Amino acid sequence: MDKEQNDELTTELKAKIISLEERNVRLIEDLQNAENEKRYSESELFRLQKDLTRLRTEMERLKSPPLIVGTLRDVLPDNRVVVKSSTGPDFIVSVSEYVPEEDLIPGSRVSLNKQTLAVMNVLPAPLDPVVTGAEIIDKPDLTYDDIGGLKQQMMELREAVEDPLLRPDLYAKVGIDPPKGVLLVGPPGTGKTLMAKAVANATEATFIRLVGSELVQKYIGEGARLVRELFDLAKEKAPSIIFIDELDSVGAKRLDVATSGDREVQRTLMQLLAELDGFTPTSNIKIIGATNRPDILDDALLRPGRFDRIIEIGLPDMEGREEIFRIHVSGMNTDDDVIVRTLADITEGSSGAEIKSICTEAGMLAIRDNRDTVTMDDFFRAKTKVLEAGRNKVKQAPAYMFG
Repeated sequence: MDKEQNDELTTELKAKIISLEERNVRLIEDLQNAENEKRYSESELFRLQKDLTRLRTEMERLKSPPLIVGTLRDVLPDNRVVVKSSTGPDFIVSVSEYVPEEDLIPGSRVSLNKQTLAVMNVLPAPLDPVVTGAEIIDKPDLTYDDIGGLKQQMMELREAVEDPLLRPDLYAKVGIDPPKGVLLVGPPGTGKTLMAKAVANATEATFIRLVGSELVQKYIGEGARLVRELFDLAKEKAPSIIFIDELDSVGAKRLDVATSGDREVQRTLMQLLAELDGFTPTSNIKIIGATNRPDILDDALLRPGRFDRIIEIGLPDMEGREEIFRIHVSGMNTDDDVIVRTLADITEGSSGAEIKSICTEAGMLAIRDNRDTVTMDDFFRAKTKVLEAGRNKVKQAPAYMFG
């Protein structure tokens, strides 16, 4: 009997021990979970405190009074300067101790305290969105090999732009000044923009392209300001090439009888003339203009000393058209029956842009027929579609309109 009681007690004791061990394991797990939750809560509290500090700082900044934009006129002794505020009159004010003295340059923009008009900061020079929105390429990816039929013109352009930037010592040895600017004259689609980009690539210069009509603004003085900022941007990114396309839109001849809009265009032109005279021929900034209407350009723009070299770019001849076709066909998957010489022969009077359009259209015709090779027939059909579709042709007016 005693043995049975002992066995029962032993069994109960073992059961209690197992129960206590299981409870101990659960308590350890609960403790680990509690410690994990504590660490998470502490990290979350730290993050929220950082956000709270940031939001308080942002709130204090937003609550600070606004600053007035002014222009620094002169620097005086005893840490005082003359400023012109946006409200109109000039003031002699003090300068904040946090503004470096070397940054105080007459003509720079500054921010002024609203109550005391003290100079709080020197602002960077502004650039109009039209100027900053211009096509600015650190180095165009177009090379001389991508241009065909313009060997003589490219040689003249390289002499006027590339050599002064890369080999200025040649001009110093001969004792002459290189040309300041180059004017490219020719019909649309003959490669004027391509030539300018290729030269910028060879010189590794910043290429700044702006259409002349973008310099014509609504309000008086805005166009002239854009011209100044354009040349300031070119000086900042030098060596640089400024390419002004459609120059005739801002450089037309000045007339005695003109509207207020014409007079504003003339002011912009005069600012452009002043900027062309404002830098030396040996500087690392070159100007390239392009137009297809040289007959309406102002004489002052064409005189030597501004656009020193005028390069005429006409429609390509037989050899030029063949070279252009070879450039575009080299990247196409063409059939063996495609003869570039024949294509050049049947496209007399075509510009380089039209030749490129013919090649593109021929490829699209092959795609339409579910082919991956372009045949000679595709080029014939593309030539008919591009050159004989009435592009750039004026339709005759019906006779009964003037009867």
